Amino acid sequence: MTSDMSIDAQTATALADALYGAETSRSPIGTLTDDRPNLTVDDAYAIQTVNTQRKLAAGGRIVGRKVGLTSLAMQQQLGVDQPDYGAITDDMLVQAPTTVDVSVLIAPRVEGEFAFRVGRDVKAGSYTLDDLREMVDAVYVSMEIIDSRIANWKIKLADTIADNASSARLVVGEGAPATAELFDALPDTVLTLTRNGEEVASGAGREVLGDPLLGALWVVNRLGELGEDLRAGEIILAGAVHASVPLEPGVEWSVSASGFAAATIATSA
Repeated sequence: MTSDMSIDAQTATALADALYGAETSRSPIGTLTDDRPNLTVDDAYAIQTVNTQRKLAAGGRIVGRKVGLTSLAMQQQLGVDQPDYGAITDDMLVQAPTTVDVSVLIAPRVEGEFAFRVGRDVKAGSYTLDDLREMVDAVYVSMEIIDSRIANWKIKLADTIADNASSARLVVGEGAPATAELFDALPDTVLTLTRNGEEVASGAGREVLGDPLLGALWVVNRLGELGEDLRAGEIILAGAVHASVPLEPGVEWSVSASGFAAATIATSA
């Protein structure tokens, strides 16, 4: 693959430092593409990589990947026209049921998603949907808590990619064993997000590129183009089935779907 970079490594590091500082201080920064309108997708992934490597150097582990902006609803909400991906590190993984402290976040929102656990190591390469079905050993209904280190969610595609695809937390409960019947049903399976027991959003699996497995396949093959392997146990978030909802404190949130164990959290301020 050819690189389409408009910035050098020093600039990528400086922009990554600004995003990292925003996250740790809870003080959002301005839109990167306002100052650098020519910031490319390759630039943005280079910035993202700096902060991922920062976490790994501090002892963190990559435990999953997310693909975002796969639904028309989310693309329209954020004004973009293609998916993106980010890394999920161990400090971002939340096992439901539990309480999530939202005071450490800036402007959190929540999305209901299907997620897939890879049951074996996967070497970087190009794979088919049938290949992916064989790789996956468990499927979850999950919540992704997204957050923007850029003020007021004023972002374009390059901004959200640089900001680790605006990811903050991945909430999973108990996974369902992967079966051919479950995979076949996913496009028509409706996932429902509730707030204190009342439905606030829902969507069928088909909202993700026609089939949430295709969302997962997109990121597996995108990583393959970059020469990145997946390790057994990694969880792949397939993308939201509905537009995101503000994540308020002092609330019980739950995501559920027929045939799956619900994932439930409480939020504290």
